[in-house]
Amino acid sequence: MSDQNIGVADPHSFIPARRVEQLEAFREKYAAERDKRLTKEGADQFQAIDFTGKFADFDADPHVDGPRTSEPVSLDLDVLVIGAGFMGMTAGIELEKIGITDYKILDVAADFGGTWYWNRYPGVRCDVESYIYLPYLEETGYVPTERYIRGSEIFAYCQSLARKHGLYDHAVFQTRVTDMEWNEDTARWAVRTDAGDEFRARFVATQSGLFTRPHLPGIPGIETFAGHSFHTSRWDYAYTGGDDSGNLEGLRGKKVAIIGTGATGLQVIPQIADFADELVVYQRTPTQVMPRQNAETDLEWFSALTPGWHRERRAAFDKCVQDRATLSDVDDGWVKFAKYQMDAVFEAGGENPSIEQLIDAMERSDYEWNEMLRDRVDAIVADESKADKLKTYYRTMCKRPGFSDEYLPAFNKDSVDIVDTASTPIERITETGIVADGQEREFDLIIYATGFQGGRTWTDKAGYDVLGRNGNRLSKKFADGLSTLHGFLSKDFPNLFLLGFTQTATITNIAHLIDEQARHMMYLIDTCVSSGARTIEPTAEAEQAWGKVMSDQTATRTDWLLTCTPGLYNNEGKITDSRNPLVTGVFVPGFQYFDLLEDWRADGNLEGLVTEH
Repeated sequence: MSDQNIGVADPHSFIPARRVEQLEAFREKYAAERDKRLTKEGADQFQAIDFTGKFADFDADPHVDGPRTSEPVSLDLDVLVIGAGFMGMTAGIELEKIGITDYKILDVAADFGGTWYWNRYPGVRCDVESYIYLPYLEETGYVPTERYIRGSEIFAYCQSLARKHGLYDHAVFQTRVTDMEWNEDTARWAVRTDAGDEFRARFVATQSGLFTRPHLPGIPGIETFAGHSFHTSRWDYAYTGGDDSGNLEGLRGKKVAIIGTGATGLQVIPQIADFADELVVYQRTPTQVMPRQNAETDLEWFSALTPGWHRERRAAFDKCVQDRATLSDVDDGWVKFAKYQMDAVFEAGGENPSIEQLIDAMERSDYEWNEMLRDRVDAIVADESKADKLKTYYRTMCKRPGFSDEYLPAFNKDSVDIVDTASTPIERITETGIVADGQEREFDLIIYATGFQGGRTWTDKAGYDVLGRNGNRLSKKFADGLSTLHGFLSKDFPNLFLLGFTQTATITNIAHLIDEQARHMMYLIDTCVSSGARTIEPTAEAEQAWGKVMSDQTATRTDWLLTCTPGLYNNEGKITDSRNPLVTGVFVPGFQYFDLLEDWRADGNLEGLVTEH
């Protein structure tokens, strides 16, 4: 059935079938649903899975047989790259292009891939079109098998990309940084690891990773459960059987609980439901579920794409989704929602709507869109009680939307139940199961689909501290929030490039952000090397000015974020907590940030930076 058909009974419909006239009732309902989920702890309701401690076993790598066996090394390098995901691979490839070959890429994982190394749970796929998500797609000539490929295909692509560019020759795996110290005499960073290595690097590029450091809910008794348990990012196929395509034969005859219904839960729950004798889903906040719209790649279409298509398609997608600034040929759920809002704005005020018309049309169309998705739940889920729990009552981009054709139908199985923890909180976990509302349900397996560390400081998430110039520690400087220029460099920590969500930008296609960050970092490194500069770092004034840009950006979103249900994007409702850079340290929309960096580079004056020779 075409997704262009209009009708609330059509589960594949992407077109709202009714108009919203009165807004106040929606506002009140959304506020009530938000308030049910607010906690005084905010992000502190979660328990960190640290490298050592009582939950360290949840961080164990299920893909290796044991620790690193190679001897410690002591090396002088031009560049040390910490992290072997898309960013680390991109950094290595781009370093070669500017003539730097003396570098290492270090990661606690045992291979390249980052997010896609760790997240191999059944059902895992990218939620952004693979044609714009995979890095260097146009250069490699690789043709993704599907529009939204499986995680195993992305991981294999990472491995092939690393082989093609010789990155394995530069890799140091199963190794984590324990501390980093600046040596003023040599103008190098001494980076030490848990394996006894010491790297003395002229430049260091590091990121803490957004989807690699898992955390657990703050439920008492997690460590007492005598059955089996794991976090989805450390999936235990030895217990469940199968692979990322499903086939979880090991769950037959098992009673399974899963806690969490975000993007991961959306993908994995249908796979579990196909095999477990009993599955209970513990949900705090439902995820907005749009149709997946997946399909095999049209080879004729793909081969007809003209040179430059990859960068152009990426840019158009993000401009459309983030700021409704242009149309996009991607035309998936992200774009359909953006186009629907663009049409609503035009209908309200033509090509030059007033601010009032713009705001009203955006809010009204968002409610209409969600009405359509709630109708879709009713059209698919037969049990009214289950359907009610699966309906979302928050603005569309308060949480990352989900895309699935299997998730909602899974709740039509008699063996699948759902518990709304906003109304029926989990009280504790026992040796045998989970207690909610005074009643214990026994399980063989508890799976935590509870996401990744957000509301912690940069050094807490990274797992190491950095000692810079004049005895300054990064943990102290960043204790109350990040302080950088453009998100890359921080005063008193010369030649240290911070990557990821570090006062940079937020964008739907994170791979696009990684590409732009790598491009800017290479410009800075190349400028230092070609000019013979010993160090590069920002001035205090430049950091303060960029901090003002960040605070102004946050101020424009504060009122809207306060209306959102608690989640990663608003730091569980505590938006003044500066530890979460997705709230207080991002430039929106991202493509304007990319333009800002491009203009800064074109100016050529390194404004705000100081170099020493």
